[in-house]
Amino acid sequence: MASEDKDNKEIDYTLNNPDTLTKYKTAAQISEKVLGEVSKLCVAGSKIVDICEKGDKLIEEEIAKVYRGKKITKGFSHPTTISPSAFVTPYTPLKGDEKEASVEIKAGEPIKIQLGAQIDGFGSIVCDTVIAPAEAETEPVIEGRTADLLLATYYANELLLRLMVPPGLLASGTDEEKAKAASVKPPTQSKITSLLEKVAQAYECNIIESTTSWLFTRNEIEGTKKIVISPGEGTKGEGVPEVGDVWGVEMGVSLGSGKVKQFEQRTTLHRRTTTTYALKRPTSRKILSEVQKKFGTFPFSLRQLDDERDAKSGVIECVRGNVFRQYEVTGEKDEAPVARLLTTIAITKNGITKIGAPPALDLTKAKSDKKIEDEEILKILEQPLARNTGKNKKKKKATKKEGEADEE
Repeated sequence: MASEDKDNKEIDYTLNNPDTLTKYKTAAQISEKVLGEVSKLCVAGSKIVDICEKGDKLIEEEIAKVYRGKKITKGFSHPTTISPSAFVTPYTPLKGDEKEASVEIKAGEPIKIQLGAQIDGFGSIVCDTVIAPAEAETEPVIEGRTADLLLATYYANELLLRLMVPPGLLASGTDEEKAKAASVKPPTQSKITSLLEKVAQAYECNIIESTTSWLFTRNEIEGTKKIVISPGEGTKGEGVPEVGDVWGVEMGVSLGSGKVKQFEQRTTLHRRTTTTYALKRPTSRKILSEVQKKFGTFPFSLRQLDDERDAKSGVIECVRGNVFRQYEVTGEKDEAPVARLLTTIAITKNGITKIGAPPALDLTKAKSDKKIEDEEILKILEQPLARNTGKNKKKKKATKKEGEADEE
């Protein structure tokens, strides 16, 4: 049923409603499936714009298979973006920009793939970093500085997830022991940064400044709480993760300084804000209407709009009037290689559930002469993300829920 329906005012959109988690998971299954397919396309010589277009088409095809005939919104929570070596932010060039449309993937560079689907406003965004092979079939062992980068990113991400588990949530023992564990204060954001920077430095890497994880809510991927790691000037996090939260957890690591600068590439990724402004230009009003219809308040690429030329001219007034927020293209200040991961998680009474996540790094294929030796960090990494609840029964039930009948 449509979320705007008058009878639906009392709908509970929190995780207390099992349908909410089902919708998040359905969106996540689509995101993960398309991420896997897009990863295969990231080989040397492939054009970035072509991969972005193919990824978007796959998302549309998969979304069409679920919740058929239901009056709910569904679509993108993030377009397909392909960020080459030193790029930090999601990058999605335009077909009509000759120079950028010709950019090809180079062998051996870390490629950041970010994309996402949403069902009824519940979005799951994922990002993975893949090392572009020379040919589609090759999957060589990764060594040297590239291995250092991937391992630092993997372990920093795993550490951050564990630091987001509310204190005492997974505690066992007597009631007194559980209460004592629950009374411990969650780590401050500066403590989180300090621990993550130690992980990166163990591999002679640096955390990318102002790497930010956000609280996700319905139709919102930048909620009221955020964790900012290695904050730049004037940025700081706010709020702590709690049971009932859904977060988009980001990790960014660099082989350089970790400082960022704006790149020269055109800004093509935007998102509608809640600001209302009387737009004067017909093209501005036209694209605003199209964005509202197709993307709601989720990010979109100008490439996804019906007329790219109108989009390029109309977007100017929309940004100036703060109707759209633009995501500038930024990258590593030293132009050093960068890796990023983004995982959508739910925090339940049983711990952290990775709703949508990049595939785990195959540690047998990343060879480094460096390792983490800090005892405090190693101890945290050994901790589970959730308690084992014997999920199989629940999974069987979940597959019968509305909208999942068409899934694999």
